Parts: sequence; structure tokens; C-alpha cells
Amino acid sequence: MAGNVNHEYHILEPDIWPLIGSLSALTFTSGMVLFMHEMASAHLVLGLGIAGLIATFFSWFSNIVKEAERGDHTPIVQLHMRYGMILFIASEVMFFVGWFWSWFDFSLFPSEISEVVGGQFPPVAIEAVINPFGLPLLNTLILLCSGTTVTWAHHSLIHGDRDGLKKGLWLTVLLGAVFTAIQAYEYAAAPFAFGGNTYSSAFYMATGFHGFHVLVGTIFLIVCLVRAYKGHFTPRQHFGFEAAAWYWHFVDVVWLFLFAVVYVWGGWGAATH
Repeated sequence: MAGNVNHEYHILEPDIWPLIGSLSALTFTSGMVLFMHEMASAHLVLGLGIAGLIATFFSWFSNIVKEAERGDHTPIVQLHMRYGMILFIASEVMFFVGWFWSWFDFSLFPSEISEVVGGQFPPVAIEAVINPFGLPLLNTLILLCSGTTVTWAHHSLIHGDRDGLKKGLWLTVLLGAVFTAIQAYEYAAAPFAFGGNTYSSAFYMATGFHGFHVLVGTIFLIVCLVRAYKGHFTPRQHFGFEAAAWYWHFVDVVWLFLFAVVYVWGGWGAATH
């Protein structure tokens, strides 16, 4: 019979949001370029780009949630969505590999840019580095704890314990917010500013982008918390939450490398603040 669905795949209906998202991304990047060149129209273009991206995220993800609720996410569709999330996280891994690569290049071969760093790393311009066993160690413990709470939430969901799901998500969101607040305070009290030398530039770019990922992950989990209160997730179908948990564990692992490489090893032997 015409119109009957005889397969387990989900054929998407035509949607305007991919086009709007692409145009908004172009507008946002153009606004950033204008902002960096201090041009008068920068704030308008940048604002339009950000507004378009937020609208795209909200509407597009809302559509995905509706698809899940009406049963369009069959097992085969969920499998392919997992593949997509794995590839996305792999691309994020390579993004951070670039920052670690630059950090190792600057630190292992300071003699190649001796006129800038004085032939040493941290450079001579860095009078003191952040004590890794102060706030950075505290933030490490916070993220490790958040990894256990999001795992608790996941296991609670699998076993039908919705109360445990909500409590685990609440704790994870709060720990993510505390991490962000501590990192903001750390930046404000840091003994060196952004730019000016290889150490500070690489430090703020690597840790700053990680902080941005923590913020995104926290928003991701807040959305999952709202959906949990609406009863959206079931033990058999909860890819949205699973993707958020994967992303959060990825953020945790990246921070462990940042703590060991940037904070501890990168400032080894230098005076601490």
C-alpha cells in the first residue's frame, strides 16, 4: 500500500534549519573577523550570528526530541546516531591534539624561538605559574566526582530508578558549574595575562577551550535534566542522555591530560603563584 513504511530507517522531512544554521555560522565567523579588526558593524553582525545559532540549536534539537518521542528513533537509527556521536567526539579529540602539539613544540624546543622565550620554558617573561596543586587539583577532583555522578545517573536510568537519575544529573550540573566558577577565579588571579609569549597563549587557549566544552556539556546535561523531569527517557531509549554522558566523560579525560601536561609538567621547576 502506498505510503506504508516497511523499513526501520527514519527518512527526514525537508527542514529549513540546516540552511539557517549554515548561514548563521557564516554570519558569526564574519562577525568575529570584523570584531578582531575593530570595525563598527562587528557587534551587529556578531549578534545576528549568535542569535541565529541559538535559534537553530533550540529548534533543531527540539525537532530531534519530537522525533524520539513519536518513535522515529528505531534501534538502527539509534545505532547510526551513536556512530555520529563517536565521530564527533573523535573530531573534538583531534581539536585538542592540536593544542597539545603546540604546547609540546614550545616546551621541548624553546631554543628554536630563543629570541622570544629566552631559550627556556616557561619563557623568561613568566615570573610565576599557577600552582597545579591548588585550584587546578581541586578542579580535577571536582571533574572526577562529576564523572561518577553522571555514571550513577546513567545506571539509575537503566535500572528504572528515575529518582536516582534526577539526583545524579543535579549533582553533575552543580559540579560543572562549580568547576567553571573556580576556573574563572583562577583566570582572574593568574600571575600572567593572555598573549605576549608562547606559554600564556597556549595555556589560555588549551584550558579556555576546555572550559568552553565544560560549559557546553553543562548545558547539555541541563537539557537532559529537564527532559528527565518530563519523563522522556526510558531504560531502552535514552540516546540523548547517553550522548551527553559520553561528551562529559570526554571532557573529564581531556582535563586529566591538561592537568598533567600543562599545569604539572609544563610549569615544572618554575616559581608558583
